[in-house]
Amino acid sequence: MKIASKWIHWRTPILIKGENSLQQLPKVLEQNKQTRVLIVTDKGLSESGLLDTLCADLQCANIDYAIYDKTVPNPTVRNIEEALTLFCDQQCKAMIALGGGSVIDCAKVVGARFAYPNKSISKMKGQLKVRKETPTLYAVPTTAGSGSEATLAAVVSNPATSEKYAINSPVLTPNYALHDPKLLVNLPPFMTATTGMDALTHAIEAFIGKSNTQKTRDWSKQAVVLIFGNLEQSYIEPGDLTARASMQKASYLAGKAFTRAYVGYVHAIAHTFGGFYQVPHGYANAIILPYVLEFYDDVVYDLLAELADTVQPINQFSSNKEKALWMIREIKRMNKAMGIPEKIATIDKGVIPKMVERALKEANPLYPVPKILTKQDLYHLYYQITE
Repeated sequence: MKIASKWIHWRTPILIKGENSLQQLPKVLEQNKQTRVLIVTDKGLSESGLLDTLCADLQCANIDYAIYDKTVPNPTVRNIEEALTLFCDQQCKAMIALGGGSVIDCAKVVGARFAYPNKSISKMKGQLKVRKETPTLYAVPTTAGSGSEATLAAVVSNPATSEKYAINSPVLTPNYALHDPKLLVNLPPFMTATTGMDALTHAIEAFIGKSNTQKTRDWSKQAVVLIFGNLEQSYIEPGDLTARASMQKASYLAGKAFTRAYVGYVHAIAHTFGGFYQVPHGYANAIILPYVLEFYDDVVYDLLAELADTVQPINQFSSNKEKALWMIREIKRMNKAMGIPEKIATIDKGVIPKMVERALKEANPLYPVPKILTKQDLYHLYYQITE
């Protein structure tokens, strides 16, 4: 995949950013002659003043719209098929995804299904199964974590089979991404924390994996610095627009990094918790991250030390091991400071064998992990992570 990536056409979204930038969206739609759109969102946002404002602005610009607001965390096959039906019935030509990573992922796969009306979602699972151009997608994230507005990935869950899997293709990368820090001001503190740690997981897994490049390393480093400098401030002071904008940038950079360099065992394990127990993805990543980094041991010490020095040059530590362990301690400290627990609770231990099998299958051979873990290693991790 690393070799093939040199020939992949990586789409970079046109980025619209700044306070009140959401108000620019109707004008962009007008310029693109897209006068009928589907807004994909969730119940919380559909009942907020934020959606009302967007709809009023679209009406003023004579842009017709339909709203699909049933997206759930870890968007389901049913969500996608319902939204697709509405998109087709209303003869929409483009989509606005207003929400977190789940909403943006849902819209991405709606576009893929529109491009492939006779291909089931499960048949799109994996790499490069979607090649036809999809309807124009305007991604408006209301969290700073998934980076989905910058990535080629969409994650889908199927409650009927307890599966959670990714669909990866460059054409799924949104055409436009809009970063308005005001959209994050009312994000609940716990969502701020878990989505921010999700972005940190993306940046670190991309950095320590074996498919990174100079570009992805640079993006990861920038993201890690921004997260360490702004996540807790966003958690404590929700109205700090400078911190919010910095977290949007961090999430976007981490998204660009991992969409090219991929992720690792943290994600493979987290997806099983999402598939079997609907554990929110960022929450799972935040808890799992330090356990996996500790398990990698000396394989990642030099890389974590490099990140530690980028965040905060640590002169009192004489070895890379000490710097790496400081980095892991800081991740744990941040989790604790923001109310994220050390373990994932209420898990039936009898399901762990199935979770282990699925995590192994996902991680190998797809993810360029720094160290291959055995089935026994994963059992050990699952028992460490759960209560």
